[in-house]
Amino acid sequence: MGAGHQHHGHDHHRHGAQDFTRAFALGIALNLTFVAIETVYGFIANSMALLADAGHNLSDVLGLVVAWAGAAMAKRAASPRFTYGLKKAPILAALANSLFLLLAVGAIAAEAVRRLFFPAVTEGGTVSLVAMIGIAVNGITALLFARGREGDINIRGAYLHMAADAAVSAAVVFAGLVILWTGQQWVDPVMSLAVAIVILWGSVGLLKESAWMSLAGVPSAIELDHVEEALSRLEGVETVHDLHVWPLSTTETALTAHLVAPGVASTDDLLVAARRMLHNQFRIEHCTLQVERTHLDDTDCA
Repeated sequence: MGAGHQHHGHDHHRHGAQDFTRAFALGIALNLTFVAIETVYGFIANSMALLADAGHNLSDVLGLVVAWAGAAMAKRAASPRFTYGLKKAPILAALANSLFLLLAVGAIAAEAVRRLFFPAVTEGGTVSLVAMIGIAVNGITALLFARGREGDINIRGAYLHMAADAAVSAAVVFAGLVILWTGQQWVDPVMSLAVAIVILWGSVGLLKESAWMSLAGVPSAIELDHVEEALSRLEGVETVHDLHVWPLSTTETALTAHLVAPGVASTDDLLVAARRMLHNQFRIEHCTLQVERTHLDDTDCA
């Protein structure tokens, strides 16, 4: 045990994770139905824009399935092999979703560039009507995930997919109307490129954050220096070392730290105060704290 007394405080409260099972099921059902509609009318109207958007929507259905699987896996109970359960599954799902978004951007941009050089004659009225349905379907699906997008990057990935699809559908409506009124075929690919840039802007941020979390980086909402300073201000604590903070899931954060407190009267009271502070100030729910009477180096802890 080394010099002095060592105590470990653990806090394993569950919080923050909302159940989006119904949202995923409804979103997948709505979007699969719309993919079928787009495909049929894409051939009827001879519209590559509708067919390309149908393919894009199909990739987003796959994204919803991946996000749903990640959320479901996160609910699995802990086991001897996975002592925290599968809480990191939504992080991997968010990473996969960000990659799906980038692939969708590439597909939209490639098709748009091709159509700039090889314009296709389309029935603007049919394209606009079908795309209006797309705005409704994707908009409703995005709203299903809107309430969870700030606190869970897996849900944010699903939300961005649907919001991006709604934007693409709006662009297709506009392009279809312009084609109907003016006959200018170049409007559709130009608008598609503009939408691709907007989607790219959002997907890069999601990719960066999900990759950061999968590498156990400190969550963006937490400053490590602030956590160390707050722990150091606890009564009886002289220094803090071996401080580590990492995302346990898309909604939960874990922490380990050693608190050097040579003169503390009650280590139990210190641990309770530390856990309460970490919860209230930083929303850290899973913490393992070791109290030391003297600063133990790595060989002492071995």
